Amino acid sequence: MNMKSIQKEYLQSAMFGFNDALVSTTGVIVGVAAGTGQKEVVILAGTVTILVEALSMGAGQYLSSRSAHQLDKTESFRRPLTSGIIMLVAYFLAGLVPLLSVIIFPIEYAAYVAIAASLTCLLVLGYAKGKIVGTSPIRSAIEVFVIGGIATIIGLVVGSLLTI
Repeated sequence: MNMKSIQKEYLQSAMFGFNDALVSTTGVIVGVAAGTGQKEVVILAGTVTILVEALSMGAGQYLSSRSAHQLDKTESFRRPLTSGIIMLVAYFLAGLVPLLSVIIFPIEYAAYVAIAASLTCLLVLGYAKGKIVGTSPIRSAIEVFVIGGIATIIGLVVGSLLTI
């Protein structure tokens, strides 16, 4: 396996981890905040989401990458392990963005701060991805922002509809 394919695998892990955490953790946090209005419950749900999903995504990435390497007969333990760790760390770090919004700000507007912070991070992520892969950073930023934004809005709507 050459250096470009290794970098490709690691870039995929990082993009997936950062994007998924920003979208899903924000969706959970905003949905639970809208549904309960209780800061402690939102922090608990966010913390559990980040820890469980970071571990799950890291393990899933390792197993997926390992399977692909075995299929290609490029038996490797290190590259899949590195991909899994990149996924875990990316998910964990990005998941902190919406969670810290709830920890720092009053619950009445923490969800709005979490959304703004996560959408801003999605723009930065998309821009960085565009620079890394050599495409239009602006177009890439908008693409990641729109796709992530739609998923975040769905979390807010579901949480609002299922208020307890």
